[in-house]
Amino acid sequence: MFGQIFKYATKLRTSARVQPTDVRERRTHNLFEAAATYIAARAENDQERIEEATTWVPADALSFGVSELARRAVVALARERDVSPTVVARDLLGLPTD
Repeated sequence: MFGQIFKYATKLRTSARVQPTDVRERRTHNLFEAAATYIAARAENDQERIEEATTWVPADALSFGVSELARRAVVALARERDVSPTVVARDLLGLPTD
């Protein structure tokens, strides 16, 4: 029985599919993809990718995505360093940690 399911799934996967001529243009992006691309492009000073990412989602959605990415990064670094997120955030911004 599993053999038949596997054959069927393989046929579906390998069957001829009609692909749009430019998949990248037709693909929709979510706010987290836009935020990740935007931040990575900013870090690499890639103006073209920065501008591209800003067209994927509305500005308020991109802002939320960037904020969420920053929050997750601070939390991950705090866990890695075994310190509070406040210490990490202040350290990243070059502020005194008191």
